[in-house]
Amino acid sequence: MRPIVQISLDLTNIDEALETAAMALRAGVDWLEAGTPLILAEGLHGVRALRNAFPNTPIVADLKTMDGGYLEAEMMAKAGATHVVVMSQAHEETIHCVVKAGADYGIKVMGDNLAAPDMVAAAKWLEDLGCDFVIHHIGYDERRGIVAKGGRQPSPMDQLREVVQAVSIPVQAVGGLTLEQAVATPSYGAPLVVLGAPLTVDADAFKTADGDLESSLRLICEKVHGYGDVPVGQ
Repeated sequence: MRPIVQISLDLTNIDEALETAAMALRAGVDWLEAGTPLILAEGLHGVRALRNAFPNTPIVADLKTMDGGYLEAEMMAKAGATHVVVMSQAHEETIHCVVKAGADYGIKVMGDNLAAPDMVAAAKWLEDLGCDFVIHHIGYDERRGIVAKGGRQPSPMDQLREVVQAVSIPVQAVGGLTLEQAVATPSYGAPLVVLGAPLTVDADAFKTADGDLESSLRLICEKVHGYGDVPVGQ
């Protein structure tokens, strides 16, 4: 699979999301993500605004669905999303419902293994239930809480190779990665590179970071796309 660069629009108003998205696409980003903060703040309006502004760009709606799977996926598909996210910790039937909606509305399903007791097994389970992609995810609160208690911050890199080897669908690693780690994930067999905090947004304030992001993003995209095709399901 050709490596994909996805930018997470973890912002809380449509205008800033549209501005950031336009900048990212100029720099070579492939996919836009309507991040959870944007969906909470603007809902379907945010997804529709992105679709209207960028009619040909894939849009991931980071719903983190735990219940009501068919309806949530259906609503986002009708608003213009091409990908939706369901959690591995949801009931099996919820995942089935999201996958069914994906088939009915022509969108892809990304299964997120956040907080799974066994991250590798959860990734495989998501694939078995029909998800098209796996998001290997260490949560924001989880990372900060462990560090606050004096522990070592966990990283998706800790088990990324094992997750990639366990499934035959594309994997994305998310959660506290440094820029260098994120850009390197295709070398682990994970071709979906997501860029968010801390590169493009401030993790605590959820606002666009200062600085010349467009030039930085262009270099990042060139690096990621330079990997060429990444074998999936090693």
